[in-house]
Amino acid sequence: MTTTVPTIGERLRDWRQKRRLSQLDLACEAEISTRHLSFLETGRAAPSRDMVLRLAEGLGVPLRERNALLLAAGFAPVFPERSLDDPGLEAAKVAIDALLEAHMPFPALAIDRRWTLLTHNASVGLLMDGVDPKLLQGPVNVLRLSLHPDGVAPRIANLAELRGHILSRLRRELADTGDAGLADLIRELSAYPGGEAHPRGGEGMIATPLRLMTPQGELSFLTTTMTFSGPLDVTVSELTIETFLPADPATAAALHAMRQG
Repeated sequence: MTTTVPTIGERLRDWRQKRRLSQLDLACEAEISTRHLSFLETGRAAPSRDMVLRLAEGLGVPLRERNALLLAAGFAPVFPERSLDDPGLEAAKVAIDALLEAHMPFPALAIDRRWTLLTHNASVGLLMDGVDPKLLQGPVNVLRLSLHPDGVAPRIANLAELRGHILSRLRRELADTGDAGLADLIRELSAYPGGEAHPRGGEGMIATPLRLMTPQGELSFLTTTMTFSGPLDVTVSELTIETFLPADPATAAALHAMRQG
């Protein structure tokens, strides 16, 4: 049984269709003719290295997939991929550690493209309290830890609403990246109990909170995300810092008191 490997033209066309752009739209973005773009997609013309990168930029293709496009066109990848512990990424690691520490006493963590936990500050232990130790072995997936019935899920007061928000976000990320690993994660999380509800607004609400039941009472958090601007390394481009902010004065006071204690 043979497997057909997509050509560079087919890959470009797939990304264009994924972005819901016409050939005219992309041609204008890349400042080339629609005729030339059509020839590239059908294989009647071969793109140069610079043309691959120009089209990938116009399509907003992730760096990992830009490397794949270059390989399909017969060129070497240009964006390195290194472990976060690599000396070449020391500046990124120092910046991440500084951000996580500065966010204390509120939880903050860093994850990769598939929501694998890379590092976190001390307050994240509050979120992980009471989870099955098996979920903390090996690479820890933050969303699996959150929604698994042996994880944080039993302590989430608004589980169905939060599940709906998380799964919706994952589907958008899958559409944006085409990462098959995210598709597998969506299937896994969707099979967990807990329901799925569309997030609802309410008086004073600005975003879907995480409402967590703890020995200190119910704590409510809003989350924000940070990424590196203009990344030139695959690992850095896929790294996200998730910060948890108190959604009400009672949560802020409880966290400050826990740190002092």
